[in-house]
Amino acid sequence: MDFSLKNKRAVLFDMDGVLYDSMPSHVSAWVRALAEFGYNMSVLDVYLNEGCTGAQTIRSISEREGKGEVSDEDIQRMYARKTELFMQLPQVNMMPGALEVMRKAAAGGLQIQVVTGSGTGGLIERVQRDYEGYVVRPLMVTAFDVKRGKPYPDPYLKALEIGGITADEAVVVENAPLGIRAARAAGIDVIAVNTGPLDDAILLREGPVGLFNSMQELADSLKV
Repeated sequence: MDFSLKNKRAVLFDMDGVLYDSMPSHVSAWVRALAEFGYNMSVLDVYLNEGCTGAQTIRSISEREGKGEVSDEDIQRMYARKTELFMQLPQVNMMPGALEVMRKAAAGGLQIQVVTGSGTGGLIERVQRDYEGYVVRPLMVTAFDVKRGKPYPDPYLKALEIGGITADEAVVVENAPLGIRAARAAGIDVIAVNTGPLDDAILLREGPVGLFNSMQELADSLKV
């Protein structure tokens, strides 16, 4: 399936699972960190909550586990531990095909932006180096830039604001169901890329305009 970016002015990329093959490391860090605090978080939980801020994820798991409200202090401790464990793991690789997608979009005159629920400073800094010339911090939206993360539309609405574009001028590349939901709630078309273990149907029911099985497949199919 070919996909055209004609009539678009910007591409908004999610980061984990789109620009980096980082989700397995996030799974390991989340599961281990929350287990230390007495929570049972599964691999599937991590993928289904992907895109949320760390605080949202912890509150969601706590509610499901019947543990009630979590204090801001405990959330900070849990997320700090998760980040510590993540940073101890081997450096994650750039997602195959992602740089090619970005190059094609930029060559077609499209603005590049990154919209992530991540608060992992190491990756937020690294993405600007690995995708140098395409990704700049002023056009990024991270967990530090919004109060409500995905699936709320806030991160993508913020991206439209700082990018000086309208929803119909943008397209989003997302691998997570909650990320797709957030972008659609902001009125933006979404290209879904299923780089994880979720069934395609879980992504498709969120309403993307197309679905690819890898970033390389998207790169090979992209027309600008």
